[in-house]
Amino acid sequence: MTDDKKQNPAAVAAVAANGIAVETRSLSVRYGGARALWDVSLRVPARGITALIGPSGCGKTTFLRCINRMNDLVAGCEVSGEVLLCGEDIRGADVVRLRTRVGMVFQKPNPFPKSVFDNVAYGPRIHGIAKNKSDAEEIVESSLRRAGLWEEVRDNLRKPGTQLSGGQQQRLCIARAIAVRPEVILMDEPCSALDPVATGRIEELMFELRGEYTIVIVTHSMQQAARTSQRTAFFHMGRLMECGDTEDIFTRPQNEKTRAYITGRFG
Repeated sequence: MTDDKKQNPAAVAAVAANGIAVETRSLSVRYGGARALWDVSLRVPARGITALIGPSGCGKTTFLRCINRMNDLVAGCEVSGEVLLCGEDIRGADVVRLRTRVGMVFQKPNPFPKSVFDNVAYGPRIHGIAKNKSDAEEIVESSLRRAGLWEEVRDNLRKPGTQLSGGQQQRLCIARAIAVRPEVILMDEPCSALDPVATGRIEELMFELRGEYTIVIVTHSMQQAARTSQRTAFFHMGRLMECGDTEDIFTRPQNEKTRAYITGRFG
């Protein structure tokens, strides 16, 4: 069975039609009385890497959490505007189903207190993707291979995931995310807690996965954004200032605030 057939057929058709995986229209977010995002309209192309950059507190993570409705969990958070996933408005979507379509990898690796095998198999089991032991074994191996971790853990699948190194734990979390066959993977500073070697491995993995998944990454590292992404969006004080091809953003920015941030005049 091909990967496209494993995905949501309507979503695949929508992506094929316009090449856009995620689109926001006039997206605004308030936390209590404080406004975190102001009328952000952004289109994220399918099957590639889009980086979100900007100074701390500029709204990058808030924007990311709107894509899988994690802000629903924040008391006092108000979201207005539209978020479309492959052309479908997510406001009326079943949240459990939405979060299988939109996986997330957090800043700090957060494997479950379970074995390596059960970390990866957990999602497919509860969502009915793995209907038996054979299905689970196939999905676990495939996901770990895609995450570049299989050769390192194949003989220790019953070892607790929390006993892996930091870089291995983050790749385990990526394997866990892709095991439920998402269309989009959100990454919130996935390398900030890792050493340079582990960071390099995660970046290589992102590059390998970009042809199959839509990846949106929040990063404070402009070097990482330049190395890994094809599109870059610059946020400042809750507003989207500029978005375009990564090379253009870093070499020919059109917005003065983008230029100032890229050249290190503020941040």
